[in-house]
Amino acid sequence: MKAIVHKRRYITGFNGLRTLGVVGVILYHLNPNIFAGGYLGVLIFLGLTGYLITDQILRAWHHTGHFDLGNYYRKRVKRLYPALCTMLWGTCAYIVCFQRNLLQHLGAIVCSNLANVFNFWEINHGQSYFERFANNESPFNHLWTLSLQGQFYFLSPIILLLLLHLVSERFIKYLLLLLTLLSAALMAALYKPHVDPSRIYYGSDTRLFSLTWGMLLAFIWPTNRLRAHIDRSVRYFLDICGGGCLICILILMLNLSAESPAAYQGGMFFFSFLTTVLIAVVAHPSSLWNKLLTNPVFNWIGQLSYGLYLYQFPIMIFFESKVKNIAAHPYFYALCEIVLILIVSAISYYFIERPLIVNNWGILWWRFWRYPPKYRGLLTIGVVSFLGAMGTGGIIQSLYMKPPINVTQGHLEKNIQHNRQLNSKNNQKVISKLKTAPQPSVSKAQIKKWHLRAQQHPINQEYQKMGISQYNLQRAQDLSVLAIGDSVMVNGADGLRQIFPNMIINAEVSRQPQAAIDILQDYRHKQILPAVIVIGLGTNGPVNPAQIQEVLHLVGPKRQVFWITVHVPTRSWEQAVNNTLKKQIQQNSNLYLIDWQKVAQQHPNWFYADQVHTNAQGSKNYSFVIAQKILQTIKY
Repeated sequence: MKAIVHKRRYITGFNGLRTLGVVGVILYHLNPNIFAGGYLGVLIFLGLTGYLITDQILRAWHHTGHFDLGNYYRKRVKRLYPALCTMLWGTCAYIVCFQRNLLQHLGAIVCSNLANVFNFWEINHGQSYFERFANNESPFNHLWTLSLQGQFYFLSPIILLLLLHLVSERFIKYLLLLLTLLSAALMAALYKPHVDPSRIYYGSDTRLFSLTWGMLLAFIWPTNRLRAHIDRSVRYFLDICGGGCLICILILMLNLSAESPAAYQGGMFFFSFLTTVLIAVVAHPSSLWNKLLTNPVFNWIGQLSYGLYLYQFPIMIFFESKVKNIAAHPYFYALCEIVLILIVSAISYYFIERPLIVNNWGILWWRFWRYPPKYRGLLTIGVVSFLGAMGTGGIIQSLYMKPPINVTQGHLEKNIQHNRQLNSKNNQKVISKLKTAPQPSVSKAQIKKWHLRAQQHPINQEYQKMGISQYNLQRAQDLSVLAIGDSVMVNGADGLRQIFPNMIINAEVSRQPQAAIDILQDYRHKQILPAVIVIGLGTNGPVNPAQIQEVLHLVGPKRQVFWITVHVPTRSWEQAVNNTLKKQIQQNSNLYLIDWQKVAQQHPNWFYADQVHTNAQGSKNYSFVIAQKILQTIKY
């Protein structure tokens, strides 16, 4: 007689965990200023995936000695692909109609997502997860997680069943623990300061530990062996562990930046461990936390979590590409985006996901039947035909596209790449002759020399118009400066090098403010800190007072630090960053403000379509504004 596998108890508290995960990710994408560690929400999903799938396989194996792979794969395909395909084709249709600059690579993106290898595609194409300002920013960047989960869904049952046939469960536990530690060690080893960590962020190998923690838990904490009635002391212990883990998880989700060394050197590993313990507590039928995480709101958001994750990033990208003044009303626009995400996700759940989950398309047709007959036919044919034709047309068209659609964006990318190479060469020359100089020491002979050189050179009308005299230009030729910045500074580096040939420009795409501290520590250790420091950071994320104070501590009171205000109207933290800088200026005598934002907002024609990076004219004026402030401040 064939053994019966009893249906697994539905753990309602897991919807609370899903809610925590998806809300964290959405809030992180909306405002990393406040929710710096919201990206960690994906680790909650990975931990749940590892636990639930492994528990399902083990339960069937222990009852029947086998696992129905065919039925398992059918259910996975029904659960994952309808909503994914709808999102992919719907997004493609929008791109074809309203944002054709995103057509590049569309076919490859869709195909790699359907094959669950999109994270590998992103790594191979150098797609940064942290650069949110390019006008051709992909609305698909977030799908790396679904590819990672897809790889697990389709490969792990085969591997696990093979291991169950060949070795003992005890051996598998040790193997999972080893893989967990190796994956975390690889993440830590691959991390390099001041280098975009996207390869580590996307990698299946560096993310494996989140899944294997869940798998390991399924072996030692199977759902069908958890008793509802346990000693009160054990229940209290579980509840205390769950509460402690949840508090730590929330603290990390508010504070652990995705670009901080701590995130990759143990931070994510520790978060996954905390998540695993919390999953174990919530899974227990006598746990208080299962009840606390079960309520109508959490149940609803948890059920919608797949659609919420799918649609949140495209909606944000498309919304922010049309609304250019996000910084003016950050909370209102964030609320608008959240409402749009909820509406689209609810439609996806009730009309696509749910009918397939319960295997009853009648639910869909019952809802649809309330429309008058003539509208039903038109609506069905119209929506399906539009999404199918436009989306497929865009995919096919992208396969034959070679040059970038957005010419100005191509110029921007080319200019950034060109300047990075020039900066690297120039920096080596400047560093080789630079010696530590706490404060410029200028003799009368040197001043006379600058005056003489100024008289010998014709007046530069362009510089003169911006308030930079020929004498000041000659001073700038001999001034040693260290500039630390992000892609905005890389893009404007040409003009800075012309005015300050002895300027070290250490600037990289996607750089966060925290990087300035690490860079200054390195230069200080090498004893090559010049007397003037320029910092242009805050475009990619917020600056806090503690970071500014650490910068000032590293350079010392005798060096002068100039911090450039940020012009990033498409991001919610622009005002917060600039207000923080202005407050710090008042409290520190050697900290000066270069108010680029004040000038930039009056000249929208200085910028590319992203309203952040300067075009050729804007780059000139960017260097003028910086030079003018430095040369006016340093009196000799």
